[in-house]
Amino acid sequence: MVIINKEFLEEQNAVIPYDNRGTFYGDGVFETLRCYNGKALLFEEHYFRLMSSMRILRMDIPPFFTPEFLEESIHELLFKQGLHKNHARIRISVWRKSGGLYTPNDLSVNYSISSSILEDIFINVTNNEVDLFKDHFVYASMLSTLKTTNKAVNILAGIYASENDYDDLLLLNQNKMVVEAISGNVFLRKGDQIKTPPIDDGCLNGIMRTHIIKQLKKMLNYNFVEETITPFELQRADEIFTTNMIRGVQSITKYRKKSYTNETASELIESLNETFFD
Repeated sequence: MVIINKEFLEEQNAVIPYDNRGTFYGDGVFETLRCYNGKALLFEEHYFRLMSSMRILRMDIPPFFTPEFLEESIHELLFKQGLHKNHARIRISVWRKSGGLYTPNDLSVNYSISSSILEDIFINVTNNEVDLFKDHFVYASMLSTLKTTNKAVNILAGIYASENDYDDLLLLNQNKMVVEAISGNVFLRKGDQIKTPPIDDGCLNGIMRTHIIKQLKKMLNYNFVEETITPFELQRADEIFTTNMIRGVQSITKYRKKSYTNETASELIESLNETFFD
């Protein structure tokens, strides 16, 4: 079951116009939320990022698009799907209404909310080999920090990873600095210092990224900085991990001939599970 513009529809009946601007021009944004027992984790942060993204893209925000409305819609969809007592994934997609070429005729929007089951609590991986994706770059700008429906670089990186038996790839910006992974932000630890690329480098302004940064700043055994990561640092790092809302924290176990530990990632995963699922 899917919600499209307030209407609950079975998936086979959930159709949208062929000329919708999300597919014609990538004129849309989305949020992916993790839910547990019928509630979205860090919902307020997701809501405000969605509103901010819509404003930046000059979309008209419907008056009914309140936190209460979206939270209730999510809860009702999970209940109808029988997922209100499970771990679940929610995607909210927003795209501008059809009409116009590059310049839209109408700044108002359509939206959908879909759900799917997740298996369990946050669990770290035991094998996660990566490499650099050099075919295309993330161009650092405000738009690159948003979750838009224009994700060509991530898609092509995913295809490259699949064709070359990598579990993930690290994306570079136009200055050939490491900015993120295919589906998450990246953190690097060398000794007791942990760093992640600043938003200005072009990485996604991730909700889990922000949460993990707050957690790291409370941990007295680490010094945390937001600082550009060069590809040369990857070989010298003791640990590298990625973050996103669905998987939490995932260790990178191997980059080329270098293998990494996972102690910080394991510590963070334990903290996340205690915070959200205990």
